[in-house]
Amino acid sequence: MSLMANQGFTIPKFQLPGFVARIGEKLPQWPHAVALTTALNAAAKLGVLPEDSLMQMEGKTFVVQVYDTGGQAAFTYRGAFFRPLFAVPEAPDLAFRANLSAFLQVATRQEDPDTLFFNRELSVEGDTELGLIVKNMLDAIDLTQIRPQLPKLPFQLPLGHR
Repeated sequence: MSLMANQGFTIPKFQLPGFVARIGEKLPQWPHAVALTTALNAAAKLGVLPEDSLMQMEGKTFVVQVYDTGGQAAFTYRGAFFRPLFAVPEAPDLAFRANLSAFLQVATRQEDPDTLFFNRELSVEGDTELGLIVKNMLDAIDLTQIRPQLPKLPFQLPLGHR
């Protein structure tokens, strides 16, 4: 159970209205990739991403698609940096697809990605071995390490352990 769940705050399963995705699909997608790669590079710089896992991701392409927002982020890991891709590759090495609520539940460790996968709420496509590397890397992150590095916010972020 996550720290967030202990505080009585849980992210419910939800799906945004269809018009949100229809609008989101028409917007430029590269800002999502820039934001995601910036966050991933910051995590790598803080040392919370295992170096051995990162080395195994060298030259691989990734897509994260959020169905109900119409957004997607495409990126690669090359030369010790996550780098945005401004065009979505036709066949990325690994693709994660889900609704926003599923990604939020995984990010806050409210829900395990395996559970969402087996409940068909999270789609993982591509290189199975690479998928396991990414999953194990994310599982190894101690979110409490990140909290002291974040700027002071006017609210408490729900970062804790499963």
